[in-house]
Amino acid sequence: MNESRFEIIVGAIVLLIAGGFLYYLVPSDMVNRKNHHMSLMASFSSVQGVNVGTDVKMAGIKIGSVTSLELNKETFAADLELSIQSGVQIPEDSSAAIEAESLLGEYFVEIIPGGSFVNLQTGEKITDTQGSVGLTQLLIDFFFAVK
Repeated sequence: MNESRFEIIVGAIVLLIAGGFLYYLVPSDMVNRKNHHMSLMASFSSVQGVNVGTDVKMAGIKIGSVTSLELNKETFAADLELSIQSGVQIPEDSSAAIEAESLLGEYFVEIIPGGSFVNLQTGEKITDTQGSVGLTQLLIDFFFAVK
């Protein structure tokens, strides 16, 4: 009887320790995402370099991340769902662009705030967007600009 009670206690301790490790391994924004975000949509002509989890920034500060990415079969554009931290107000005339940290750096979605006093609500769409420009296109543009 004492052996089974001892095994139950040891098993419970092992489960508590495993739960503690799991709590520290899961990023805090994933744990709190359900209650602390606003979901916005945006369509881009090109999302080269962007994946689920890519940062969404405003003024260089991370305010969210890309939560879904799929091809719109009607418009042939890439539809993104952006998860934005609660409390961040985005004017309805804001624009979104896919930018790179540097010439060969990581890509992110940059929100450029507009001047409207009306803010976007969850589920609404950012209509003014600019897709990513590939390195090859930048070099071609530079070459022909020099000529």
